[in-house]
Amino acid sequence: MSVQGLIGAIHAYNPDADRGLVEHAYRFSARVHEGQKRASGEPYLTHPLAVATILAELRLDTATVITGLLHDTVEDTLVTLEELRDEFGGEVAALVDGVTKISLMEAGHDEQGRVEAESVRKMFLASARDARVLLVKLADRAHNMRTIDHLPDEKQERVAQETLDLYAPLAHRLGVHWLKTELEETAFRVLWAEQHAAIGEYLANRRVEREGYIAEVSGLLAKQLEQGGIEAEVSGRPKSPYSIFCKMEEHGLGYEELHDLVAFRVIVDSERDCYDALGVVHINWRPVPGRFRDYVALPKTNLYQSLHTTVIGPYGERMEVQLRTHEMHRVAEHGLAAHWRYKGGRSDNGSGHGQGEAAEQTDWLQRLLESPQQVDDPRQFLDTVKEDLFADEIMVFTPKGEPLSFPKGHTVVDFAYRIHSDIGDHCAGARVNGQLTALRYRLQPGDTVEVLTTEDQQPSRDWLKFVRSGRARARITAMLRQVERRRAIALGREMLERDLARHQLDLARLRREGRMAEVLKRFKRPDEESFYEAVGFGRTTARQVIEFLLPGQAEEASRSRSKLKTLFGLFERRPRKGVVIAADEDLVIRFGKCCEPLPGEGIVGFLTRGSGVTVHAVGCQRFTGTNPDRRVEVSWEKAARAPRRVKIQVTSRDRPGMLAGMSQAIAAAGVNIDKVHTKKGGEGAAMNVFELTLFNVGEFERIERNLRRVPGVKSVERLRT
Repeated sequence: MSVQGLIGAIHAYNPDADRGLVEHAYRFSARVHEGQKRASGEPYLTHPLAVATILAELRLDTATVITGLLHDTVEDTLVTLEELRDEFGGEVAALVDGVTKISLMEAGHDEQGRVEAESVRKMFLASARDARVLLVKLADRAHNMRTIDHLPDEKQERVAQETLDLYAPLAHRLGVHWLKTELEETAFRVLWAEQHAAIGEYLANRRVEREGYIAEVSGLLAKQLEQGGIEAEVSGRPKSPYSIFCKMEEHGLGYEELHDLVAFRVIVDSERDCYDALGVVHINWRPVPGRFRDYVALPKTNLYQSLHTTVIGPYGERMEVQLRTHEMHRVAEHGLAAHWRYKGGRSDNGSGHGQGEAAEQTDWLQRLLESPQQVDDPRQFLDTVKEDLFADEIMVFTPKGEPLSFPKGHTVVDFAYRIHSDIGDHCAGARVNGQLTALRYRLQPGDTVEVLTTEDQQPSRDWLKFVRSGRARARITAMLRQVERRRAIALGREMLERDLARHQLDLARLRREGRMAEVLKRFKRPDEESFYEAVGFGRTTARQVIEFLLPGQAEEASRSRSKLKTLFGLFERRPRKGVVIAADEDLVIRFGKCCEPLPGEGIVGFLTRGSGVTVHAVGCQRFTGTNPDRRVEVSWEKAARAPRRVKIQVTSRDRPGMLAGMSQAIAAAGVNIDKVHTKKGGEGAAMNVFELTLFNVGEFERIERNLRRVPGVKSVERLRT
């Protein structure tokens, strides 16, 4: 599209748009990008013009479209934000700044994904002030995906996987359906070329039959609605190849088992007509139980509204029917862009609607950003983001009838923390639909939840085993740290008083004589509480304190302990193995043989007197039931690597070629197979156990992801002793 075509597209929905400013932005972009080329060999200007065109297709305001023309100027040219602010104003400069920050964050990913995780967190922080930044970035990614064939194969795969993991779900979360579908389909073609071609051929061979079926059923449905006095537009569309692929993978289906590949859409004038049309559909065709969804009365978080039903069609096959108004259809296709309220309090189309809806639609983004300051590990925040982007949503209600949406699988504790942090901290139980239920109860669609609290209730470490939201996990972890610190203080004081008593000393005497102040200064602790905490956690030992206070009397004890050290090797200085204990100190680090934690996965520590800290994986059965007073917080150092022998059990179909396919999937992750054991299971299944040497959890995650993509694989799990 030319710049004149772009201006025409803008004027089609916003006749008052500043034509001169758009032309100025185009000329400015052309000047600063002059001489630059795309990977395709085309002038670089074709990219910002294409991005601006996509934003115009989304019917966005002039400032956002101009941002599309200028979005790469600060990153790829010598232009500064100050120049943009002088030329185009503060609004455009702020949007370009947000997009630039996101683009700079995309560069570089380490093997554990830590840079990626931190980048995603900063990406959402950069977008928090103005969600239009995300829409510009989505348009940028859409055009890059359209021209992805010009990139090297390895980069194509990385960009496509990132698109499928983050940008397509983000488009879905913002409600831009057509953009989500386009991103998925392009990424699918790059990542699974053979499957994409096979499904495309399958659909092409049945195109004539499918088009005839769509025309016949659409005509029949339109006639039935007309007879019912309902004016409606009826259309049918085949489901996308990627959605078909996902269905085949999820249910293990072959082509001969595929049904329900066409969805019909009914667009009417009013909300009442939606329900009347639904009645017509159900009178003429039998509905499938459990397949009706009312997103009109209870919209999705991205403000999507439609009635969904599945019925037994005219040829005895299931068919999906969606019913919505014209306005609902506009929102379903354009999402956040359809609701945006622009500068001056009015939208580009002159309506006064949209600001409240846009704010509501990005409320999930604000919730994501409420707790990051409490999350030390960016990977935890990344997990929260992916969960919020990917998870199916359910709607539940407060006792006053207020609807709240949650990702599927969240619990009443997640619900409690969503209401308020204090309510979550003191959550002792809940009534769901009037019945008392356990804290680990997973919310179901339509539940009414009343949280029960008591003042003496505190978060439990067991809660971390079932809560799902990042906000709840961050708050629980912070509270547990406080409890852990109080226990360490009490334990450290007890240990110190006992050892001091052996030398006829006590804390009160040390304070009277002023020697406690000397102790605090020697061990660099600001107060007694932090000193006791250090002793409780083993960062400072009672022996060190005695040696400082009574160097002569402690000498003999020190020699005796040295002999024991030599005999048992308990206090040899060893490499830290990439683990940080709470704040510091040189304690011995050992790893539990029961779970062999990989660098990058969640870990916990157990303090044993005289034996240092044993590190276990979070959820390790051996760690469960240990004395809470002996638990210490541990974490991995950045970029930690340590070889671990890992067993992965894969349950698959028992058919020729499966083992070869799984082996190729592991090899594609850059990992060699040490051993493999295979045996037949029940009902045509095979149990395959692969023994591998891995250096971090990122390698395991890549292998798990690759294996799950192999057709015929049913489950992948890591075996622990």
